[in-house]
Amino acid sequence: MSAADKKKGVGADLIIPAAALVFTLYYFWSIWNSPWTAQVSAFFIGSILIVLIVAFTLKTAIALYRKEAHLGVGELLAPRSLLSVRIGLLMMTIGYVIVIRWAGFTLTTGVFLFGAMLILGRGRRKRLIAIVSIAMALSGYLLFIVAFETRFPRGPFEELMRSLF
Repeated sequence: MSAADKKKGVGADLIIPAAALVFTLYYFWSIWNSPWTAQVSAFFIGSILIVLIVAFTLKTAIALYRKEAHLGVGELLAPRSLLSVRIGLLMMTIGYVIVIRWAGFTLTTGVFLFGAMLILGRGRRKRLIAIVSIAMALSGYLLFIVAFETRFPRGPFEELMRSLF
């Protein structure tokens, strides 16, 4: 085995930190005109995320400098046995972003969690997954929409709850 074969490809590992950095910067920009309490919370959480991204990037840069790694992305598709799972989760995430506007936070989140856990669990324990998904979606509704009064998309469930209470 040559020295090049021993190197770890870290290019794929940089995709999520890069996306997280872009999201964090967008998040900072989007809350600029929000109340100061929201800004403080956002900058606190975002700053922690940026520190973690910088630490990970430094660790990766050191490995590259020491020639222990390369920027290859071959590991992005490996192992091939998980490729269908990854594609399924990607499609569910894209669907979530598209549908949440009309179906609302609670329903979309519940369906997304159910589908994602079903994919990751290879279709086993459907009843448990349904219970956990419903509990998490309702918890999210109570925490974010009821308690924090966030501006998450409201759909049929949120409108029904608003009319009942």
